[in-house]
Amino acid sequence: MNTRRNPKDTSKRGLKPALTSKSKPDTNARKHNKPSGRPNPAGKTPAKTYTITEPAELLPFLLTHITGRGRNAVKSILSRGQVSVNGKTVTKHNFQLHPGQTVVIDQDKPVEAPEMIGLQIMHEDEDLIIIQKDAGLLSIATAGENELTAYRQLMEHVRVSGPKNRIFVVHRLDRDTSGVMMFAKSERIQQALQNTWKDTVKERVYVALVEGAVKKPSGTVSSWLKETSTLKMYSSPHEGDGQHAVTHYKLIQGNRHFSLLDVTLETGRKNQIRVHMADIGHPIAGDKKYGAETKTVGRLGLHARMLSFIHPASGELMTFESPIPKSFLKYTAPAETN
Repeated sequence: MNTRRNPKDTSKRGLKPALTSKSKPDTNARKHNKPSGRPNPAGKTPAKTYTITEPAELLPFLLTHITGRGRNAVKSILSRGQVSVNGKTVTKHNFQLHPGQTVVIDQDKPVEAPEMIGLQIMHEDEDLIIIQKDAGLLSIATAGENELTAYRQLMEHVRVSGPKNRIFVVHRLDRDTSGVMMFAKSERIQQALQNTWKDTVKERVYVALVEGAVKKPSGTVSSWLKETSTLKMYSSPHEGDGQHAVTHYKLIQGNRHFSLLDVTLETGRKNQIRVHMADIGHPIAGDKKYGAETKTVGRLGLHARMLSFIHPASGELMTFESPIPKSFLKYTAPAETN
């Protein structure tokens, strides 16, 4: 069965419902911060309310007042949004508490999924998460970086339903490339996908907004890619020198300034499309690293439009599609004729 998804039907399908905590009640709070209880319906953990009498940071305060729970369990209660200060949910570990403030610990508060910035979840099941990533969002942080990433947000997302849950990177998109991307929810699934990538992935299609008028309606670029000491990829003039890369393209539409290409990867090398488009004299719009001169687009003109693969657990053929960015269509609209 071929299952197709697009971002317009993303928000509900495949997502797990928010969970609630089943923690035991806290009965051993310090006397100088006396809790006030709420009614305790059957099967519910009563919320605890504390009035702060001395300055403290939130996490150490919780570790003192939530007894019988390990440090990680207490951190999970905090990260799940089950702690509020003066009526506002707080998840920051080092949030500063001041005398007179009110802290409420409600372990039965329904967990709210963290807000996603720069991405949409297209599909989620027990093994995989498929997202649409916006241009400008890192897939995963590189060494020394502490930026917001797709990986970090999805890690927080899966930990809502279990503090030990994790996600694993299967492939990456450049920061300024938008479109469909896949993560695994276990190391076993990650390895299964990466070890059989060429057979498992049936189709990877991008759209590329490139500079200039591409004359040929279709073509194939084949070369051996190498990397310089400054981390820039290039096509070696010597056959067999580097990693073999093959890119197929078809012209969708264009004008004398820009062309929109449908690009299919036969191989998946680092910066492959960016290098190959530069090789044919039509660099990706906005891609100064590989010779682009235009700045009007405001982003890299590359979008991962479709990913089709065999699900590693179910064996089902799954296809996920993302619409062509409107700006790509705008800049490549054919010139009007009188």
